[in-house]
This record gives sequence, C-alpha cells and structure tokens, in this order.
Amino acid sequence: MEGNLFMMCKNVNREAFSPIPPGYSVRSCRKDELSIWKSFPFDNDVLAKEYENYMTDYFNQVYASKGDLFFKWCKFVVEKNTDKPVATCFAWKAYNSITTIHWFKTLKEYENKGIGRGLLSIVMEELTQSDYPVYLHTQPDSFRAIKLYTDFGFCLLDNKQVGTRTNNLITALPYLKEKMPADAYTNIKIATAPKEFLQMVDSSEIEEF
Repeated sequence: MEGNLFMMCKNVNREAFSPIPPGYSVRSCRKDELSIWKSFPFDNDVLAKEYENYMTDYFNQVYASKGDLFFKWCKFVVEKNTDKPVATCFAWKAYNSITTIHWFKTLKEYENKGIGRGLLSIVMEELTQSDYPVYLHTQPDSFRAIKLYTDFGFCLLDNKQVGTRTNNLITALPYLKEKMPADAYTNIKIATAPKEFLQMVDSSEIEEF
C-alpha cells in the first residue's frame, strides 16, 4: 500500500535496544560508496536505475551543501568478512533544526537477523536529550519497520498534512491491522505533531526527511 506516514519519538525506549549480531560491524559510508547508498532503498537493480536521478537530486538538495556531514553520519552495517554493506540508517538535522531518521533499510536477504534493530539502536544511542523529539517518514508497506519504530517509542502522527505531503494515517490503519501481528498493532500509539515542527516543515518546499 502506497502513502505517507509520519512518526515521532519524544522519549526512546532503551529496552528495545540490541547489539549488532555477530559477524557484522558498523562504519560510515565512504565517498566511493555513494552509488551503493543510492540503490539501497530499492529491492532490485531495475528500480534502483529508475530512481537513480531522484536519489541524486535528493542528495544534492538535502546533503551536498553540508560538506562531508553526510559521509560522517550515514551508517552502513557491513559483513565483517567481506565489508559488504547490508543495511543503512542515520540521524540528520532536517531544516537545520529537526532531528530525523533517514533511509533506514536492510537488504531483503539480510532481514530477520536483528541487523536493523541493532543499527537503529546505535543511531538512537548517539542522540542526546536535546535532539528530541525525533521524527521520520515511512509508508504503510513498511509495516515491519513500523513495528520496530513502535518498539523504540515512536508513535504515528495524526496531522492531515505534513509540509507538502498528505498524511495517509486514516486509510493506512486498517491495512496495518491486517498486516501486523495483533499485539504489535495494539502497541501502536497516535499523537499530534507540535506546531513548531509543522511550521518548520512548511518553511521549505524541499522534503528533507
């Protein structure tokens, strides 16, 4: 199911944290790996090629003006024996003020190994109290990730509009109920975004998260 969903975390649940599984480690994305990072959101080479220009434009609009900060903060989980990136995620100050989670993704063949939970644990552990609330954008089809975000203390936002994007929460909830385990769906919490957050997102035509 396509659509936009937005989530917010005011206080992280550290009980959800877990270490990176054995056989994997975490490091920053290198400059020569930018093309690898651009392909990460897509599950096959055809889609990656189709969206290559979009990812390039997004990188140029959101990250390029910040110098090397992208390569400092963008994390890869890699296999220890091959150094192959298998997951990515990082925190980013969108609009120079809002802490957001960006491009959280584990390659399909590496899902269900605890890699994503371990990586998100590292990203959230590095934040300070002044970085909260933390926000992210996701889609109904990412219901497994939504379950994980909920474990960490994120709640779904009920604002009808966030910047240039319509929030599809109302139509997504029945879909999530169908797709998610009953206890995971029951744990979903819903909140309203602070006015200051909405004003900041409205201040730019660029979707920075």
